[in-house]
Amino acid sequence: MIRLRALLEKELLDVARNRAVLLPVAIAAVVFLVLPFVIAIVIPAVTGESLGDDAGLARVSLLMGPHEDLSTTGRVQLFVFQQFLIVFLLMPVTGAMALAAHAIVGEKQARTLEPLLATPLTTLELLTAKVLGALIPTLALSAAGLVAYALIIAGSAEPGVIAAMLGPRTLILALAVGPTCALVSLQMAIVISSRVNDPRTAQQFGVLIVAPVTALVLAQISGSLWLSGRALGFLALGLFALWILLMFVSVALFEREAILTRWR
Repeated sequence: MIRLRALLEKELLDVARNRAVLLPVAIAAVVFLVLPFVIAIVIPAVTGESLGDDAGLARVSLLMGPHEDLSTTGRVQLFVFQQFLIVFLLMPVTGAMALAAHAIVGEKQARTLEPLLATPLTTLELLTAKVLGALIPTLALSAAGLVAYALIIAGSAEPGVIAAMLGPRTLILALAVGPTCALVSLQMAIVISSRVNDPRTAQQFGVLIVAPVTALVLAQISGSLWLSGRALGFLALGLFALWILLMFVSVALFEREAILTRWR
């Protein structure tokens, strides 16, 4: 744990010295904060047409349950905000991918990988620190974005919407599905990063997880699929198990000697 903590502190210090790498996360946070409010609040106010007047949205919003304490417009607002909450799953992925993609390749290019591999660090400790070093800063920014998201909903949506948002489903999305989704994506990038010489290749492979998440969002918005809190919990467990599997695969593929002798 001492070795792991020392390496993790080194990774976080590198991020602190180069804060520009977190700029994509900040930009994504602003976009994901503004977009749902433009759809749910600004456009209806400008056009003078309530969201509840749209029969299609009103029908699809019933997938979340009746929510009898909310008006039809409030229920549709809740539906829109819930869908964009899933988009926050992409924030840690998009932001941390650059960090993870450079995790091993960057050490090679800087000629700092050799000293690391010469230390008593085990491969598992090295890879765990690399993943957590990319995950922690972006999760912190993502958490700040979620807090701002909740505050803006509380101040702009109809009464009762924020109380309905703060339920088990939201907590599972924010605390379980989001982090495990990011872990799987980052671990994929680390695996590829240790086997290639170009960080862009690792980044492209890691972002592959964005495709199924995007498909999930589109399916829920269209009403063809709705995942309950229980289903999301099982999804988070499945993603966590996949991350553990990918970690073992990473350790097996990470050849300490070969990675030094074959890289040019």
